[in-house]
Amino acid sequence: MKTEGRNAVLELLKTDKNIDKLLIEKNPQGSLNKIFAEARKKNVRVQFVDKRVMDKESVEKRHQGVIAFTTDYEYSSLSDILDNAKENGLIILCDGIEDVHNLGSIIRVAECAGADGVIIPANKSASVTEAVIRVSAGSAEHMRVAKVNSLSYAQEELKKAGFWLYALEADGESIYKADLSGKVALVIGGEDSGVRRLTRENCDFCVSLPLYGKVNSLNASVALGIAVYEVIRRR
Repeated sequence: MKTEGRNAVLELLKTDKNIDKLLIEKNPQGSLNKIFAEARKKNVRVQFVDKRVMDKESVEKRHQGVIAFTTDYEYSSLSDILDNAKENGLIILCDGIEDVHNLGSIIRVAECAGADGVIIPANKSASVTEAVIRVSAGSAEHMRVAKVNSLSYAQEELKKAGFWLYALEADGESIYKADLSGKVALVIGGEDSGVRRLTRENCDFCVSLPLYGKVNSLNASVALGIAVYEVIRRR
């Protein structure tokens, strides 16, 4: 797997993940020198190459002069997330988020908010790829992400662990009137279809964000960001 971009690679270097090598553009400047210094501290092999080589190796064509080569992304298990959840846990469930940019942004929001984990379904969902890691600005390297075969099973396990499940949907109760106390799991739906019927039925509550403009919906990651920080504000 390749991790591209200065922020993403810097965050990767802060973890214990195995990095096979770094490609850095010749004559590095600015934060590329910091990346090189951090790589030297961790005994990571570094190759300085021409820009044309960087462009050829880049998947996203936004390498910013550095590409890290690692093993495939290591997902956490659902039980690992639950075992490590804080007393006032906060977990994000993604129900059919297929756009890699949205998933990357969601993981970034979750990490910045101190969430305990993100759960994605194995089918009809974006996976954690190089693009997702880049969009997450490296947050994916610090956030536990579990890929589950059944979102319904995950919901049941969360309930057993004492979590209240809140589906974010346009026709729900205003989130500003909801309880939001205790352990909270926020469920965010796909870009077009929203939270699926069965997933919604397995939730304890349905909440929404008030809209005052002419457009009837927010981007998934934006909606999640507002909801997550409302949960934090209450705490």
